[in-house]
Amino acid sequence: MEKSDSIKNIAIAMCKAQGEMGSAIKGEENSFFKKKYADLGAVVEAVKEPFATNGLSYVQFPIESAGRIGIETILMHESGEWISNSFTVQLSKQDAQGAGSAITYCRRYSLQSIAGIPSEDDDGNAASKGNSSPAKPTIGDMDWVNGIKAGTYQVEQINDPVYKAKIQLFIKEGY
Repeated sequence: MEKSDSIKNIAIAMCKAQGEMGSAIKGEENSFFKKKYADLGAVVEAVKEPFATNGLSYVQFPIESAGRIGIETILMHESGEWISNSFTVQLSKQDAQGAGSAITYCRRYSLQSIAGIPSEDDDGNAASKGNSSPAKPTIGDMDWVNGIKAGTYQVEQINDPVYKAKIQLFIKEGY
């Protein structure tokens, strides 16, 4: 994460904006898992008004780094203060459609993260409900599992230790 020298005003504005924000509406259905999720449009709709009324705005730029594609999201305040972070993923499909899907995915999750909007597939929610059955891998998880099994990816490429452990567990469980 990078930021301006001071983030006092942006912190105050984000506190107010988050107090006004609701959850993103889960209006789209994942046909593979038959579960509803909030698409990028719903996330934008959830933050648009609270951001605007509190002097906040954001921009997102597609980026590429070490063969990964993603987004740099910059949250800005009318005072000139800003916070920036990048989020990249390994492409599962090496073409324009795969890149577009990855960029949209990164835009949605980056904006959800910077705004503090809960994520649909938050494993913590399932765990807090006392769900004793293990989580099932998502399509993105299976891209990693299959890539590691095929030798295309290495588990060491996963930076997030929690996600790395999750992928290792799926491999151990035979997915």
